[in-house]
Amino acid sequence: MARVRDNKVDFTTGTIPGNLIRFSIPLMAGNLLQQLYNIADTLIVGRFIGKEALAAVGSAYTIMIFLTSIVLGLCMGSSAFLSIQYGKGDRETFGKANGMAFAGIGLFCLLMNLLVYAGLKGILWFMQIPAEVSPLLASYLRVIFSGIIATFLYNYFANSMRAIGNSVIPLLFLGVSALLNVGLDIVFVAGFHWGVEGAAAATVLSQYVSGFGILIYAWKKEKILRIRKQDMKFEGQIFRQVANLAVLTSLQQSIMNFGILLVQGRVNHFGTSVMAAFAAAVKVDTFAYSPVQDFGNAFSTFVAQNHGSGNEKRIREGGKTAFFMVLVFGMAVSLAVAGFAAPLMGIFTKEQEIIEIGVGYLRIEGSFYVLIGFLFLLYGYFRAIEKPLVSIVLTIASLGTRVVLSYSLSAVSQIGYLGIWASIPIGWLLADLAGYALMKEEKR
Repeated sequence: MARVRDNKVDFTTGTIPGNLIRFSIPLMAGNLLQQLYNIADTLIVGRFIGKEALAAVGSAYTIMIFLTSIVLGLCMGSSAFLSIQYGKGDRETFGKANGMAFAGIGLFCLLMNLLVYAGLKGILWFMQIPAEVSPLLASYLRVIFSGIIATFLYNYFANSMRAIGNSVIPLLFLGVSALLNVGLDIVFVAGFHWGVEGAAAATVLSQYVSGFGILIYAWKKEKILRIRKQDMKFEGQIFRQVANLAVLTSLQQSIMNFGILLVQGRVNHFGTSVMAAFAAAVKVDTFAYSPVQDFGNAFSTFVAQNHGSGNEKRIREGGKTAFFMVLVFGMAVSLAVAGFAAPLMGIFTKEQEIIEIGVGYLRIEGSFYVLIGFLFLLYGYFRAIEKPLVSIVLTIASLGTRVVLSYSLSAVSQIGYLGIWASIPIGWLLADLAGYALMKEEKR
């Protein structure tokens, strides 16, 4: 059995499948809750306001995912370093790294928050937003941008807790936030008729509840995460190690989502109906494959702790187990999404044209979740062994292919927007092949 104390899993001992499942289930549940309150925005806006508002919220979601990916990448990268030190048992380096990471990422997020407000018009221009959608999107973004600091607080402490083997507490705070968001969505949009601003306000208020809640919990209950005065002393070597993992992981995450942002721009070229269908289908899509993304993060923590303790044999055994588990899960989810594509789209809208477009997306892209599941495992592996640059290479391979094919295939009149849908799994496949080759080379 694995050692489990105070909701923490020690990945250096116990059965590998049991450890991975025990740790990843709270991650999966948390991400599904996250997707639920993203879906709540989309569903309530689509039902109570209309397709222009649905298109605006869908485009805003893509922008916010890009910005969040920068923050998340920094937090994931720094927590990978913390996890390695935790596996080594080096509490002094852990404390100093934690202090510098919190201060550095926090200041960066504050600066980014100011910049996105200043560049709002440029963002709308870059996204090629249609005139009928642009005012709604601008109104939504003015409110939703105010939640960036809350996003930092939650993600920093959630990832730091996961670094020490605790994936349960972040889930609890996210659960409260998700339920609050759904309730506020109904009150603000359906009850008070505040439109897209109400949907954004519901999300932001919920984010601050989870952000400050987990900060207070970490300070009171997790002594190892408390930032002491001596931890704020700058040490160049530790800072460079943390910054290398944090910045490169953030770059990998942001490149991935910047590519998606470029794809969103191409989707917007095809008008409001395609935008609305894409907005709804992406919610189903993300909900479906988010468990394998979280499993990849659990695998990363497993590898990092064992890498820190020097147990390479256990890492190899864990890799075989993880890839098999993702294969089985990915195939099952693909069958479910492809089979129930129409009813799933019908949750968000009653307009048949939008449903048909979304069904096409889900049956093309949704048939290949195994490929993105493998890619998440590869990202997690290379991040955990302190080689995040490889993850960037894989991301460029995946997203570069997707963007190039999206624009070139969709430019063919006989193919149209279907070319955008087909480009996604092709990009995943190429990145998987490259990642597998690099992993084999690494193990020689």
